[in-house]
Amino acid sequence: MAQALRPNTAGSLFATDGKTHLLQDSLMAMTLALGLIAFITSFFHSLHLLSSWAGLIGIFTGLYGQWVSITTRERFGLILGLGAAGIGFFIGMAHGGLFG
Repeated sequence: MAQALRPNTAGSLFATDGKTHLLQDSLMAMTLALGLIAFITSFFHSLHLLSSWAGLIGIFTGLYGQWVSITTRERFGLILGLGAAGIGFFIGMAHGGLFG
């Protein structure tokens, strides 16, 4: 009954391989933060510069993070950040764009 002593992480959405991935985790955190900033500031018409630039940088950061990601947990956070950054970027572009 050795299998009863090991935790089942294979079926978990946040499964990890037990190693630290500093680059991937920092890219995920940066993408989530930029996506959140872009999404929230896109609700305000006068903050279109911030939302469009934060969204654009968040999109590129998230794409690179997807390229180097290793675990499902990293990919899940990156997809959430990419979605928020994309929405914020496009709404910011509709309100005035990157250069005003």
